[in-house]
Amino acid sequence: MTIQWFPGHMAKARRQVTEKLKLIDIIFELVDARIPLSSRNPMIDEIIQHKPRIILLNKADMADKQITKEWIEYFQEKGLKALAINSKTGSGMREIVSAAQEILTEKFDRMKAKGVKPRAIRAMIVGIPNVGKSTLINRLAKKNIAKTGNTPGVTKAQQWIKVGKELELLDTPGILWPKFEDQEVGLKLALTGAIKDAILNLEDVAIYGLKFLEQNYPDRLKEHYNVEAGKSQEIVEIFDAIGKKKGCFIGNSGVDYDKVTDLIIRELRNEKLGPISLERPE
Repeated sequence: MTIQWFPGHMAKARRQVTEKLKLIDIIFELVDARIPLSSRNPMIDEIIQHKPRIILLNKADMADKQITKEWIEYFQEKGLKALAINSKTGSGMREIVSAAQEILTEKFDRMKAKGVKPRAIRAMIVGIPNVGKSTLINRLAKKNIAKTGNTPGVTKAQQWIKVGKELELLDTPGILWPKFEDQEVGLKLALTGAIKDAILNLEDVAIYGLKFLEQNYPDRLKEHYNVEAGKSQEIVEIFDAIGKKKGCFIGNSGVDYDKVTDLIIRELRNEKLGPISLERPE
């Protein structure tokens, strides 16, 4: 399966981000804590170049805590500040402003020495679709300013949002990149909901999720679906076992594979099998 998604508004957003950079002090790069590398747009490095940035590992509650710690260390080794956050509950919000102030101390000291009047930090939030940018903005601003939704592509324009006296945020639409060189990246993005389901072969996505569970979380596969990992089972046998366990039938005709597909993807996305990280630092 080849997964691609690069709507016209994303190409426009890339141009807008480039144009606004001169107004920005720092970048808040939002990634999905379950797939911190796969949810990073490789074009972002090229676009923002040497601007200071903080990597925000959002949805940290949905990811394996130990692996998230490994990712924070991974980014720190590369000279990047990284924080685990949950924009829905507000976990980690205070650390964001504090980290930005620390990173920008020298810049603002120089501005003060030149007689420039103190002002709020200007930050740009960037990230792929459905990673939680609007939810983060609303949490920081403590009101519903940015439009949110459970489907990718909700934000389609830029907007400035004031966060108290310390911070001004520039929201940007989610930007995916034109081509996934590694199709596994596309599958990870699809499984976590970053790509619209309507353009996907969902059966392939569900199969990928099951194989990942077999290799990395076999105990949860056994506990939740009564499927033994490591046995030489055909994928249809695993679907049959899950369908029987969860009651996904078509009348008296047997297991409904479409229902099983939807169930697997939905339950993986909604933490029914517990917090899961789909990748870890090499």
